[in-house]
Amino acid sequence: MGFINLLLGRMVDRRIAEYQNDLITKHCDEVQNIYKTMRGWRHDYHNHIQTLLALSGDEEKTKEYLLKLNDDLTQIDTVLKTGNVMVDAILNSKLSLIHSKNIKVNAKAAVPQDLHISEIDLCVIIGNLLDNAMEACLRQAETEDRFIRVFIGVLKKQLYISVSNSMGGEVKKAGKTYVSSKNSATHGFGLIRVNRIAQKYNGYVNCQNEEGVFATEILLPL
Repeated sequence: MGFINLLLGRMVDRRIAEYQNDLITKHCDEVQNIYKTMRGWRHDYHNHIQTLLALSGDEEKTKEYLLKLNDDLTQIDTVLKTGNVMVDAILNSKLSLIHSKNIKVNAKAAVPQDLHISEIDLCVIIGNLLDNAMEACLRQAETEDRFIRVFIGVLKKQLYISVSNSMGGEVKKAGKTYVSSKNSATHGFGLIRVNRIAQKYNGYVNCQNEEGVFATEILLPL
């Protein structure tokens, strides 16, 4: 019995270590992508300054260039401001990484300031749902068909979180529970945590898939 417990303990420790390493890798990818985006902005900013200096003697052309530049900045401004700093951080870092994978994103999010839900729990839910959505999209052969839709808001005095995505491959289920089709045995820990957090707040989780689209809805009482 003692040997079996020792063996099980080592297996759990190994899976936890693998899971933590996976998280660290994802966070590094997200940070690197943000740095890459910032370097791109810096490069573009320098070019715009040079162009404006060259046009400084022509007021009409300078105005026309500034108007075009304003339109471009409006189109590339994908930063979400939900009203919660921690949720902003997890959402924007994940969405930045998703954009870098050439996945189309449609995201709207607003979080009420008065929350009894732990911000950490909320970030765990959002992070895992977006990780799973991105991985499902990346299994698609045709990149132009990849998409992720995110909506977070208040619905009937509950925090409503919806993530839907295109997917490649088959969806696996263990009984009534959807499980990740990723090869890593530790990846299921994230999915289990989402369900446990929802249960913690007497919330509701609904997962559905049909015609190449997977959707997850979560309701957490406010």
